[in-house]
Amino acid sequence: MAQKQFDPPWDYLRHASPASLQSFELSRLNPAANLRNEITALMDQWLEETAQAMLARWLLENRDERRRADDVETDSDIPLPDALPPAGVPKLVRAVRGKSQAANGRA
Repeated sequence: MAQKQFDPPWDYLRHASPASLQSFELSRLNPAANLRNEITALMDQWLEETAQAMLARWLLENRDERRRADDVETDSDIPLPDALPPAGVPKLVRAVRGKSQAANGRA
């Protein structure tokens, strides 16, 4: 992504009235707020995709343990990894972890 070159209109800003400066400030804050919202949406999407990939990796690595289980209910005896910080765990992993703990009576 190419960055815009910041080249403020110095002559205009030096001689502008307080009202004009406030207008200029607001005109810059609006795109900044829009970019922040886009970044937040992208971060949420990135976390969700990463969580799904991590869940698939965990299932691949624990496939043998899951196959040894006699029935579906004992699948919940295999704890989900706790290596992720709770604030960074997307809703998919929290939901799966919550179901696992509820099945074990720890909810």
